[in-house]
Amino acid sequence: MSNTNITLFENPDLCTLSTCPLSLANVDYDPSLWGNLLLLALFGAVMICQIGMGIRYRTWSYLIAMTGGLILEVIGYVARVQMHYNPFTQNPFLMYLVCLTIAPAFLSAAIYLCLSRIIIAYGESISYFRPRTYTVLFITCDIIALLLQAAGGGIASSANTKSLTDIGINIMVAGVSWQVFSLALFGALCCDFVIRVRGAPPSSLNVQFEDLRRRKSFYYFIFALVVATVTIFVRSVFRCAELSGGFHGPLANDEVTFMVLEGAMISIAVIALTVFHPGWVWKELWSQAVWHLRSSNDGDMEEKGPST
Repeated sequence: MSNTNITLFENPDLCTLSTCPLSLANVDYDPSLWGNLLLLALFGAVMICQIGMGIRYRTWSYLIAMTGGLILEVIGYVARVQMHYNPFTQNPFLMYLVCLTIAPAFLSAAIYLCLSRIIIAYGESISYFRPRTYTVLFITCDIIALLLQAAGGGIASSANTKSLTDIGINIMVAGVSWQVFSLALFGALCCDFVIRVRGAPPSSLNVQFEDLRRRKSFYYFIFALVVATVTIFVRSVFRCAELSGGFHGPLANDEVTFMVLEGAMISIAVIALTVFHPGWVWKELWSQAVWHLRSSNDGDMEEKGPST
């Protein structure tokens, strides 16, 4: 073997598609240019729509969560487009890996923020927990998942030994697994609330939001949240299995599976969360449906949470 080939095998970052086999690349395939460009364009367009509607309807917390996730999706697919031209370089691979792993945590946060408002729209007395409790619980779970995934990605990206890389991957798997658990718990508590609403007497329903509950768009909004939750859950289960097999496992090197269970699932989620945006469904009622905490010193006093 020539000195040039030895140098390339020892330093895959110096490789190109014309000088090295794909077995030396970060993934065992050449990422599809048009497939990744399509997803990049889709997430970019959805992000612009989210920013526009978030500013128009002043759904600030929803805007922050959705925009955070979509920015990471855009960065991740920019990296995959770069990988198409050179799948051997490390930086685009790590950028894609970390950004697309943690992005759905932000999208999940947007869904969690909607639950407390739905509870208020039906009636706080119907729910087992206060709306504030749901928000704090699931946002906390989301932060834990995000920190684990980010920490694992950081360790894996800076590792120079296989053992350290494995530690980073295991931490990322723990973060994604925690996200799967959080979404499953969220789904279970949502089902519990649906059962409570069906059995609740009409007198317990919040009359302030009676008109909202009668709108077809409100039921479409709830259906969109269900679709987004299910697709993010499916994607998270897939990423658990993918990362568990390591960077060189079969799932991590199957682009078709990735495009379907990662790209398509998150695409469906963000489209649903944009087409049935809470701003145009709830309008001014969105800012009115804020959780509140009754003061222990004065039963008539209410300390309202921030209007988000």
